[in-house]
Amino acid sequence: MKLRHARIVTRDVQALARFYQEVTGIKPEGSSDYLEFRTPEGAFAISSQQKMEEHGAKATTPGANLSMVLDFEVEDVDKERQRLSRIVREIVLEPKDQPWGNRSMLFRDPDGNLVNFFTPRRNAEAVPELEHTRAQ
Repeated sequence: MKLRHARIVTRDVQALARFYQEVTGIKPEGSSDYLEFRTPEGAFAISSQQKMEEHGAKATTPGANLSMVLDFEVEDVDKERQRLSRIVREIVLEPKDQPWGNRSMLFRDPDGNLVNFFTPRRNAEAVPELEHTRAQ
């Protein structure tokens, strides 16, 4: 099994795509109702609610996510925090050193989805942890 990507369903694909393009620096590819942001390690997409209603059994509710987090590894969390101050409206967690060795910050996109920017700070002798614990 291969996890290919995560998808955010929204009522406004273009607005959310502009936000993520500005936050990530990645230019999305696709159509007016479905855009993908590709990274060397994977991808995430933004899809319209209309497309989901047509092809996805009406199984989604945009702007209702309170449990999923998109994790992005960045070079320097503190520099990203400064850069994002003019882009992001809601910072949930200011940059903080986590007990597992990462420095991370949490913020919400315009639809309320949670985004984590983190920088690994563990030394070379640290015991490897599961990928999901490293991303926090």
